Amino acid sequence: MIDLNKQDGVWIVTLNRPDKANSLTKAMLEELAQIAMEASGEARVLVLTGAGKVFSAGADLDEARAGLAVDGVWERLSNAVSAAPCLTVAALNGTLAGGAFGMALACDIRVAVPEASFFYPVMKLGFLPQPSDPRRLVGLVGPARAKMILMAGQKVRADEALQWGLVDRLVPGDTLIEAVMELAEAARSQRADHVAEMKRMIPETGSHHA
Repeated sequence: MIDLNKQDGVWIVTLNRPDKANSLTKAMLEELAQIAMEASGEARVLVLTGAGKVFSAGADLDEARAGLAVDGVWERLSNAVSAAPCLTVAALNGTLAGGAFGMALACDIRVAVPEASFFYPVMKLGFLPQPSDPRRLVGLVGPARAKMILMAGQKVRADEALQWGLVDRLVPGDTLIEAVMELAEAARSQRADHVAEMKRMIPETGSHHA
């Protein structure tokens, strides 16, 4: 359900459960966190994407009811992605929802297809977001828009997400991976320690709000 393809310093991680809108089980989340930690020192670029027309609908519903929605594994994953000493790119092949927001917010760059929409329905469901998500979200879109998403439960379209700074570029689906590989080109041609050092020099999104 998680595919990992390593090509010359670029690791492409694909959520591969399209029949379930790439909804995430605890095992998948643990595996993603493990990959993000293993990227240290080897990957210069780590790409997260999904199979099919949806990036991820968030938590697997059966597991969410059994407690996954409030499990610490989400935070471990987003912190592992954030701490990865390489360029991290969320290649959002479609809609991003719920808990899947965490790993995308933790990436350095977010590229999305024009059909994507973004929503995080925690208020409606009676859960709190993962602890670091609001901070990272505020760092990207500011407090009022973070409240639009988290407290008012608004669904944001791709063009609006681009305008807000939630995503950095919109790319047609058939050229998404090509566009991401182009973004990866400068970093993949460098030594891993150089990439890590440059990333250390750039403060994490929202860190000045913490």
